[in-house]
Amino acid sequence: MKLPPHLKRLFGMLSPYRNRLLLAMLGMLMTAATEPTLAALMKALLDNGFTGKTTFNLWLVPAAVIGIFVFRGASTFMTTYMMQWASTRLLNHLRQLMFNRILDVAVGFYAANPVGRVINAMMFEVQQIIDMIKNVLTSMIRDSLTVIGLLGYLFYLNWPLTLIAIVLLPMIAIIVRLTGRRLRSLTHTYLKINGELTQVIEETTRAQQVIKIFGGEQYERDRFSRRAERLRSYSMKMSSTFAATVPITQVMAACALSIVIVIALIQTNQNQTTIGGFVSFITAMLMLITPLKHLAEVNGPLQRGLAAAEAVFALIDATPERTGGAILAGRAAGRLEFIDVGFAYPEQSPPALSRINLTIQPGETIAFIGMSGGGKSTLVNLVPNFFSVSSGEIRLDGQPIESIALASLRAQMAMVSQNVVLFDDTVAANIAYGDAMPDRERVIAAARAAYLEPMIAQLPQGLDTQIGDNGSRLSGGQRQRLAIARAIYKDAPILILDEATSALDSESERAVQAALDKLMQGRTTLVIAHRLSTIERASRIVVLVGGEIIEIGNHATLLARGGVYANLHQLQFAKEMVEE
Repeated sequence: MKLPPHLKRLFGMLSPYRNRLLLAMLGMLMTAATEPTLAALMKALLDNGFTGKTTFNLWLVPAAVIGIFVFRGASTFMTTYMMQWASTRLLNHLRQLMFNRILDVAVGFYAANPVGRVINAMMFEVQQIIDMIKNVLTSMIRDSLTVIGLLGYLFYLNWPLTLIAIVLLPMIAIIVRLTGRRLRSLTHTYLKINGELTQVIEETTRAQQVIKIFGGEQYERDRFSRRAERLRSYSMKMSSTFAATVPITQVMAACALSIVIVIALIQTNQNQTTIGGFVSFITAMLMLITPLKHLAEVNGPLQRGLAAAEAVFALIDATPERTGGAILAGRAAGRLEFIDVGFAYPEQSPPALSRINLTIQPGETIAFIGMSGGGKSTLVNLVPNFFSVSSGEIRLDGQPIESIALASLRAQMAMVSQNVVLFDDTVAANIAYGDAMPDRERVIAAARAAYLEPMIAQLPQGLDTQIGDNGSRLSGGQRQRLAIARAIYKDAPILILDEATSALDSESERAVQAALDKLMQGRTTLVIAHRLSTIERASRIVVLVGGEIIEIGNHATLLARGGVYANLHQLQFAKEMVEE
């Protein structure tokens, strides 16, 4: 029988643990051998022990029974331990492969793969695979060996009766085949809905403030309830399909058993078998039902595991970011060239950027402004190659960035975005993030430059204080300044500031802007800011509308031109006057 490709791939991953798996299989073989041994012991007792003339030492009976069960217990323990040892290592291996891949995929991967679905694959679906291997594989090998051993003993004992029992096997196979298709289809849908439910939970825990301020509690309850109910419904369909297999199997076994009993009674009356032989046969036959039942039951977890394997391997096989490329010899000068650059997001039109031609000299500060959706963030995200250009070319110091190794390219850049991302670690660890051997003095200097000293002084452990999930124990301004300190610490030749001061109050903004002005000296800096007062001193200001550059120049030049920038500046100045 040809193995499903995902199952074949999983077995390949188990090959490093083959010695442990062989010990587990030896344990299964030993356990299976005890089944016919018990039936044979019953025959010997009835034929030789209850005839009135015992021909063996009576103390051999408890010794044999206890010995069989000690042997069985030891073999079962060995099987369970070795299977657990191998399966937990496979679990870690699969999770590590998935985790490595989510670090390697491009930023755009998450547009088509919600975070909840990724978490679901890493935590729930991979566990389904392990349960399949651990339980199904054990059952299929151990119970198949048990069936073979018992059938061999039954043939030895009474082959005509055994032929009747064998009729059971193809009938069970037919039932398993029929239910397998339905279970596979139901399992696919079940896993999809489970991923949706995980997504709802992830979004709800992440958006607590939005839910509370906009009164979305009932909406979220209804959303959760609908998906939970759908999940329950498909769970019931799977359970009913799976549960129907067992009683049908048991009914067929009962029919065969009843026929066997009648024929055995006839044989006994004709002196064709002994009482011990009959009881031993019935005992072995009854013992045969349990492993057959287990084999019938493996179909459910097998189909769930195979469906989960598809989702897990889909994540493992996701297309990673490009590899290879040249390693930059040292610190880049910071010259950036955009040559007829165009970019379009997948399945979206019109393009986000068109015909971008711009040269930025080392140490120059370029500010990008325009209305929302104009392409500012998209343009700066092309520089670290988060996305690849659809047309044209971007060069760093004359070298196309597509030809530079990503790690080497991004080592030349620091970035502070409007969506601050922090880690549940200490203040110091967040500032020095990515540095395998952080310099404490540099951390302190970066914190001071980002106006963090007053905040750090109030924290219980200072720089070594845990800041909570995404800096939840800090204010919005403190989180923003911590992200700025991280960029200051990196000391990269290219600096990207995407609304870097958006969450700061006026006093903090002035302090941080002074630190940023000092930081930007000698660095190529790309600035996105809606607050035009923060970019008036930029070397040049680039105005983007509809993904195209329509104006470029310094603050004074653009004001004198009286174009889009002048209108935006006038509108914002009037708004600030009204607010004051």
